[in-house]
Formats: sequence, C-alpha cells, structure tokens
Amino acid sequence: MTRLLALVCCLLAGSVSAQCRQALALGLDVSGSVDVHEYRLQIDGLAAALRRPEIRKIILANLAFPVRLAVFEWSEPGHQRVLVKWTEIRTESDLGRIAARLGDVTRSAAPQGTAVGNAMLFGADLLNQKPECWKRTLDLSGDGKHNLGLHPRAAKALLQDNGITINGLVIGVDDSNYGDQRDVQIGELSAYYNAWVILGPDAFVEVALGFEAYEDAMTRKLIRELQGIILSQASDQ
Repeated sequence: MTRLLALVCCLLAGSVSAQCRQALALGLDVSGSVDVHEYRLQIDGLAAALRRPEIRKIILANLAFPVRLAVFEWSEPGHQRVLVKWTEIRTESDLGRIAARLGDVTRSAAPQGTAVGNAMLFGADLLNQKPECWKRTLDLSGDGKHNLGLHPRAAKALLQDNGITINGLVIGVDDSNYGDQRDVQIGELSAYYNAWVILGPDAFVEVALGFEAYEDAMTRKLIRELQGIILSQASDQ
C-alpha cells in the first residue's frame, strides 16, 4: 500500500511538473517585402524585447508553471524555418540564451511570397506539441497580405476548434515618402489581420509603424499576452 501511494504521488508530481502556463510560438515574416536591414531589425527587436526587465519579470513570475517559447520565420508555402526550438524559461539565463541565439541568426534564402495561412497552420502544429500548457498562443508578425498558398480565412476556419489563440503584429512601411499613405497602409493591414488572422476570445492586433518600431511593439504585445495569464492566476487565488 505504501509503495502504491508513493507511486501515485510520483505520477502526480510528474504531471504537475510537466505543465506550463503558456506556450508561445512567434512567427516572423521573411518574405520578399522584408529587406536585409528590416530582417535584422525584426530579429534583433525580438531579442531586445526578451531582454527588457518588464518582460523578464512577467515571464519569470511563476516558475512552478513556466512559459515555453519557440520562434520561426515564414514566407511562401513550405518555407518555415524554426529559429528557436521549444525552450522552457525558468531563469534569466534561459532568456539570455534565446536572445543570443536570435542574435546569431543569419537570413536564409527565403522565397518571395507571403503565405499567411500556411504560417498559421505551421504555428498551430508547433503549439499542438504542447497540449499540457494552460494557454497556447501564436504570434504572427507580418508586413503584407497573403498572396500565395492557403488563404488565412481558410486556415482560421480549420483552426477554429483547436483551442489556440492567434495574435497579430502588423508592420507598416518605413519609407517616409509614403507620407499619409503609411497610415492608410497600416490601417488596411490591421483590418485584414483582424478579419482573417487573429483567433480566440482575447485575440488582438498590435501595430508597429515601421520596422524601427518593432521592438517597442513586440514588447507591448508580449506584456499584454503574458500578463493576462498572471492576472488570471491572481484572481483564482
């Protein structure tokens, strides 16, 4: 009887330790509209956001149920490259290693097209690897609309009952020669993501008016996503 009780306790402990409070997959647009300089701003902006003290504080707020993070880049159908495999974050060093890994990334020979729907499905497949996490969130960054592959409305329909959340970070053009058209462009892209990409009751679209603003926009988005879980835990206590 004592042995049986010990075995049950071990199994329960293992089940709890296997859980996480949030699985977060970050998908970065590397299609033809993103040049080498913008690619670097996007990658380094994410790394810098993960190093910010306010992000570190939220991610490390409950080490009993940690956050797990993965990062991938996407362009055309069939081109999705994982930059950071699923990593459980329990220490500042874990965050530092992720940021350092992103800093070492060099751009691959990505195709030109923009397959938003296929990126949604790829991110969902990543999240399906983490069914034990309380919340599973896909972040999709992009500076343009779908032009190849599965339309995002079809991908959204397929994922409707998947139990995941999809948020968007839309990036406006950097070129100031666009003048007032920059606001029009980002407005259209935000509406597009709101209609066809984001998924889930708390889903939202964050905006970066140019790649130079990507780090700040990513920081705002991570705070909003991760803080929701912390607040939910506090209300349950």
